[in-house]
Formats: sequence, structure tokens, C-alpha cells
Amino acid sequence: MKISLAWLSEFVELEESPEALRAILDDLGLVVEGVQVVGEGLEDVVVARVEEIRAIEGADRVRLVVVDAGSGPIEIVCGANNFVEGNFVPMAPIGAVLPGGFTIAERKMRGVTSHGMLCSGRELDLSSDHEGLMILDDLIAPRVGEKLVTALHITPDVIFDISVEGNRPDAWSVEGVARDLAARLGRPLRTPVLAQPSSSEESSTFAAAAIEDPDLCGRLTVSVLRGVRVVPSPPWVAQRLTSAGMRPISNVVDASNFVMLELGQPTHPYDAARVAGHTLRARRARSGETLTTLDGVERILATSGRGLGDTGEDGVIVDGDDRVLGLAGIMGGAASEISEATTDVLLEAAFFDPMTVARSSKRHGLRSEASNRYERGVDPKLAPRAAARYVEILRESVPELEWLAEPLDVWGVVPTPPTIAVNSADVEALLGVTLATDEIASILRGLDFAVVSEGEGLLVTPPSRRLDVRSGTLGRADVIEEVARLYGYRRLARRNPAWSEPGGLSVRQHRRRQVRDVVVDLGALEAWTPTLVSDAEFDLLHAGLVRVRVTNPLSADESVLRASMITGLTRAWGRNFERGVGDVVLCEFGVVFQHPSLALEPRRTRGGAGGTLTLELPTENERLTVVLARPESDATSAVALWDAVCGRLGLADVVVRATSEAPRGLHPTRTAALVDRASGAILGYVGEVDPELVRAVTTAPSTQRLGLLDLDLDVFLDPARATVASPVVHLPSRYPSAVIDLAFVTPRAVNAADLAEALRAASPLVEAVTLFDVYEGAGLLESTRSVAFHVRLGAEDHTLNEKEVSASRGTLIAAAAELGAVLR
Repeated sequence: MKISLAWLSEFVELEESPEALRAILDDLGLVVEGVQVVGEGLEDVVVARVEEIRAIEGADRVRLVVVDAGSGPIEIVCGANNFVEGNFVPMAPIGAVLPGGFTIAERKMRGVTSHGMLCSGRELDLSSDHEGLMILDDLIAPRVGEKLVTALHITPDVIFDISVEGNRPDAWSVEGVARDLAARLGRPLRTPVLAQPSSSEESSTFAAAAIEDPDLCGRLTVSVLRGVRVVPSPPWVAQRLTSAGMRPISNVVDASNFVMLELGQPTHPYDAARVAGHTLRARRARSGETLTTLDGVERILATSGRGLGDTGEDGVIVDGDDRVLGLAGIMGGAASEISEATTDVLLEAAFFDPMTVARSSKRHGLRSEASNRYERGVDPKLAPRAAARYVEILRESVPELEWLAEPLDVWGVVPTPPTIAVNSADVEALLGVTLATDEIASILRGLDFAVVSEGEGLLVTPPSRRLDVRSGTLGRADVIEEVARLYGYRRLARRNPAWSEPGGLSVRQHRRRQVRDVVVDLGALEAWTPTLVSDAEFDLLHAGLVRVRVTNPLSADESVLRASMITGLTRAWGRNFERGVGDVVLCEFGVVFQHPSLALEPRRTRGGAGGTLTLELPTENERLTVVLARPESDATSAVALWDAVCGRLGLADVVVRATSEAPRGLHPTRTAALVDRASGAILGYVGEVDPELVRAVTTAPSTQRLGLLDLDLDVFLDPARATVASPVVHLPSRYPSAVIDLAFVTPRAVNAADLAEALRAASPLVEAVTLFDVYEGAGLLESTRSVAFHVRLGAEDHTLNEKEVSASRGTLIAAAAELGAVLR
């Protein structure tokens, strides 16, 4: 959850620096995952109008865009495609420095010079949207050449990205976080301005509300708003939403999102003209009912789910004709959404059963900001206050808005806060610190807990917004946790467990860490690419092959388990290259998958009732893939990297052996297998990325080579197949050694490493064999080559004489002859 410091400061006075506030929030259990400064680095960005879009010959991923930024036409190469001629977009001219220190320079792509950059919201640190350019037409009344910070009313701000735990429903809002800060800092909590009904006409004369299933919907409030005009939100409202990662849509919708973020109460505005009888009712969905939600997807309701205890129960909002308008607590339907023609609005604010919302959201694969809050538990008493705040925000853009008196308010069944007995001894036993009863009471009252003294202890009742506080012994622990948060986790004494630390790394885990440390130490940057990919991405390397598909993916475009990490890493490098940071080495430790029908030995398990079925599972293969993209990187660079990895990990003898069957994704002729000589196992492959793949997923020039190292960690981490060199060290002889040079003419099919190993094993006098020359050309048959070795001979107890050296030479020549090598 992203929260603006400026927004927090409206609720509580904050004099501390962002770094100090981050430490305080962390200590309150509101862990700050990141801090982002927005509004800086945008001074040079201007509003530009797209005048013309032209294709670039030979390029299908980028286009030439001509824009006007107030000083004549400017040509810019752009890869986005979400805009058309006439759109207004942000433009960073040459020399501009964007957030993150990225400097815009003149670049030449596909033979065309780009004189600036058109920007997305994420590139400007204004949103997380990176699917295309930031379109300004609907956000402001754009003017060509105007500074973006002026047009969007942007002021520097700090955004805290807070990870809210599941047991803190009250903290899913700006006010909730501010309340914790106010209690910790001992400062008053300000309340936002709330509107009052502006009409004497009562809401019941225009609308009606009812709850048919009170256990499903605990409260339903409906406010009637008349004289509505659908227009863009005021810039400050749009900026607040953008800072929280939400896209402004219109004033009516934005006010709903604003209140949800500020107070934690989701609301939903309905176009009253599209609601039969101006009636909203909450009930369970019936089997066979359908709803087309705002995202355009038709959903079948009341169908049993796969989750434990999920009977298929859905809560819905219906109108006077019993037509389903929305999925309660999750998303509204398209049939009653707000449009430019909307003049009357029915504003719904409700309390829904958290577990019903959670199961519905999971079953339909539909997560929304509203469901995130409802499934954790929204304050049942908050709805009227949220409606009043909604009207106050909407009146910023519609001053003549009419809010009818006596909003409809229907109650069902809501949770009753428990009363829990707590004393100082309980707190000391759990936290290890002695606190006076008065101090405990003061801390809890600061969080709006009702506290009553009873004998030596306290009777504590949580506020209605704290639905996470349980009853009995568990509730006592919840209350003491609140005391710990406000007292300060850092102030609690450190205590070491009396028992020895259990567990430890397995041999495989320890070896994997060694591999990671070595690869990163050699300059590789560890990356993560998606495990779930699209069919199109899978087909880039495995077209026509059966694939492992997830039946309930979060996204239909990411439903296939990857069979290789090469595509993902190459694409990731391509994105870096497009941003001018392609001089990198990327690596990834991950798992790839193979359909059981393609596996030589499918994984089998027992399943079905009583384990009567034999099921075949996908094969999972852990791999390390490294893509080398530094200047002049190629297959030789990859081999050099492998030599360094092999040497540091102490492998005994791995041969880089040519292969005629390169795996998919590797260069068909510049690839070799890594073979352990002792076990014969293939540890992986080294070479280059297939240039066809590079062209398919990146905009890199056709001359770009990418070195590649792809290791099968299931083999590489198995000491039975990846032989480790003996730790025993043989002291060198103190007697002089003799070195002879031998050059052999061999068939090209003979691996030089195999020949060197044959020479090494031919005589006990051989101390070392080193390849120093390879020759092909004039004087040799076309199918042969010459390889030359330095061979060092020595004995442990004496200096070799000429006769011994000569005899050893003959032995070496004979050993080479067994492989078809002839002395040159």
C-alpha cells in the first residue's frame, strides 16, 4: 500500500525526516518496503502533442513519432503503441535527467536519430504503469510546451510503500496509518472535513435499500446525490490517486477511490437512471446468475469453488427488478457504471462478511482494492462518515451537488467487539518488560480501545474497526501485541532461546550457495523472470510441443509453465539494452518444467480415492542460466566464465565437447556440451544465444552476440555426477623435470581434451599436459588438424635420464595412436 507523506501530514503533524518516519513505521509493525521521492527530476519534462506517427523500415517494435513541444517538430523513436495522433504525452528533451539519474541523450536506432524520449508513468515515478506512454488528455487541459509539473500540479513528495499485515484491517488507509503515528508520537489526530446533506428532501422519497441475507451484509447505506456532472477530478485529487498507484478516471469514480484510500471504506457509485426502482438490495447470488463486471468479463455466480470450505457463496447487489448489479465487496457491474450522461448517483457504502468476500475474490480470480479491505474487515460504523467525505470531495468539482437528507441505513448482523481481561503480569510474561497498569491503559486508549480498571487488571474492548482482535486467550495476545507496537519493539529486551538452533543447510543447499556466490562474484547480476509465460513466448523455442498449463492462472496470458529461462533472460536484457544499460551479465537460478508425456522418466505419485490412481506429474528441473552481454561477448567469453566457475568450485575434469544437437535457444553451431569425464554426465551447455531468438524478443542490432552458460543444477549439484577434485595434494618432486613438445595430426572429431587425458594417463612419469597450439590449413588433410602439447615429465626420487625420457616419449606416442593421432 502506497501512502503519501503529504497526505499523512494532513492527519497528524509530522516534523520527522522520511528516514526517521520509516524507522517509526517499521517499529509499529507497518513495514516500509520502499521509499520513493516523486516530483523530483521532472523539471525539464514538458507536455507535447503527437503530430505524426510513421513506421521505421525494418523495425516492427518501434516507430518514429513526430511531436510538437512548443518549439517545432521533434522526431523521437518510441516503442509504445497505446497512443494516436493528437494525443498529449510527456516528453523529456535531450539533456533532461529523469528520476533515478537517467540522462536523456541523442540516440540512433534502426538508422533513425531520436531527439528525446516520450515517457510512461513509471519512467517519471508518477505511477507503476509501464504498459505504454502516460496519456495526459483525460488528466488535464493540456497545453503544448507547458512544464509537466505545472500542468499536473506536482509538488515534491515522499511515498512510503507499506506492507500491511493481514491482521491489521484498520491500517489499510491513510487515516489508519496516521492514527498509529499520532499515538506513538503523542500528537492529536486531525479529522477530515465532512459534508452535510444540502437538501430537505429525504432520501427515501427517491431511493430504497434492503438486506435479504443479514449474515452476508451487516450494513447497507445508500446516499442519493443529484445534479451530478461527470468531469475530470481536480488536479490535487488526481495527484493523490496517482501517488497511491491508482489511475484517475472521473470525478465521481475518483472520489470513491479517494475515500477508500483515505478512510479505508470502499464505496460504490451507481448511475441511478440505470438502477430499476432506484433500489439497492444485498443478497446471496442464486445458481445460474451471471454478471458482467466492470472489467468486461462475464462471471457465473454461485458455483462451488476448489478452496477448502468454498461452497460457491457469492454476495451480490441487485436492483428493484432483482437484476444483479455488482459482486458485493469486490467489483460493480458494467450495466450500472457511471457515464458522461450520469446526473443522479446512488452511493453505496456497506459492511460485508469478510470470509464471503475473500472466497468470492479467490474463486473468480478477481482482486480489487475494495476486496483487499473487505476481506480483512471494514469498520461497520464507518459507512456514513465515508459517504459524507465522498460528497465533500465530489463538491470540489460539482459545487452545486445536491445530497438528499436522511441517507438510507439498513443493518444486518455485524461482529460484536469482545471484552478482554489483561493485567501487567500478562504483559510482562509475553513481552519480558514490566509496564505499569496506567501505562498499558494509556497506550490502548491512544488506539481508541475502551479500557476499564477492574481490580489489579483492565477490561479492554477494541474499537469496531479492529475486527482482528479475538476473544479469550487469543484476544489477550492480540491486545498485548498492540501494547508492544506502541511501546516499541526496539525497546523490548533481546532474549536468546535456551535451546540450540535447529536445522541447517543440506549438502545441496550449501553447494547451491557456493555456485551463486561464485557467479555473482564473477560479475553477474541475479535476475528474476516469470515462471508463468504466454503461449506465444513458449512457442518461440518449443512450438508444437505439449506444455504444462495452469488451470486457474491469475492472468490468461500467463498460464504456461516455462520450459527454459533463456527467453526470459534474453528479453530482460533487451529491456535493459533499450534503456542504455545493456553492458551487463544476467543470471537466474530457477526451475523449468516439462510435460510428463515428454519425459524419459515421468514423476509418478499416488492419487484419487484411497490412492488407487497413478498420476504423472510434470518434471521439474532446477537450472542456472547466465547471459553475457558485455562488449565483444560471445561463445569464447562464456567458455572463459565456465572455466572460472569450474576452477573455483573444484570440479575434477569437465570437458567442453562439441555437440551437433544444440538445445533450443542456443546457437546451432556455436554451442558445446559440458561433460564430466568420470561420470559421463552432461552438466549443461556453453555457447551463444540463438540469434533468431535475440531478434525475436529484443531490438538489438543483428551483429549483437550474447554468450550463454546453461547449467543443469540437478546434475551439477550431484557429487556422483559432477566429480569434485580430490583434496589430496601431491608435493612436487625436488628433482628437475623434463619438458618435451609433441604435435599430433588428429581427425577433427577427436577432442583435444580427450587426447590430453590419454597422454596424462599413459605414464606415471607425466606431471602435466598443456595444449599450446592448434593448426588447420595447408599441408593437412581437410578432415584433420594439428594439436601440440607441452608434456612435463618427472620422478619423485631421481632426475630422469635420457633413456627414461625417450621411453616415455614412445609411450605417449603409442597412447595417442590409439585415438587415431599420428605424430607430426
